[in-house]
Amino acid sequence: MHIAEGFLPPAHAIAWGVASAPFVVHGVRSLTREVRDNPESTLLLGASGAFTFVLSALKIPSVTGSCSHPTGTGLGAILFRPPIMAVLGTITLLFQALLLAHGGLTTLGANVFSMAIVGPWAGYAVFRLLRRYDVPLMVAVFSGAFVADLSTYCVTSVQLALAFPDPSSGVLGALGKFGSIFAVTQIPLAVSEGLLTVLVMRLLVQSSKGDLTRLGVFLAGRRARTEKAETEAVAR
Repeated sequence: MHIAEGFLPPAHAIAWGVASAPFVVHGVRSLTREVRDNPESTLLLGASGAFTFVLSALKIPSVTGSCSHPTGTGLGAILFRPPIMAVLGTITLLFQALLLAHGGLTTLGANVFSMAIVGPWAGYAVFRLLRRYDVPLMVAVFSGAFVADLSTYCVTSVQLALAFPDPSSGVLGALGKFGSIFAVTQIPLAVSEGLLTVLVMRLLVQSSKGDLTRLGVFLAGRRARTEKAETEAVAR
């Protein structure tokens, strides 16, 4: 769920914007370097951004009366790492706020932090951890996309709980209420997004195997650790 325009208190909106800014700036540098060094990545970058835009633009009514949607950030994080996904996610959220009235400009920082920063980092961390222990690629892809989606909503619940604590039970009470509301629809949505991401990754394996190899998507276990050590040795 994108937090709607004007929904957060000004101090909270500013704080989340400040917290998100360094990640986005770092992401811009990473994106610029990727495009400069590997111009052939442009098409795949655009596809990753489009995947995020389409999935996160979907508004699915929940039984609680709120709306939920997939995030689509897991795929881009797995392919290009979380810093680049922070930029693609920010662009997505900005265009949705301006063109679709989905989210808002005052809440852009909060939405960026949950969907474009925490989600990608959490999903990528799970993906890499599983691949480190030689878990099959598609299982790791599903898990990464699932966690990227669900962690976004966990952070959104925290953001809303901090802004609107329960009068009697405080932040923890509000967190329980917001979390339970979103969990009703978000858990099955996260499963669906994981399955869709696996389908897309299978298509990419067939059509863009060279790009995926260059991006290190196939690296796992001992091979990944060996390549990392060789890269660090060269850097020294």
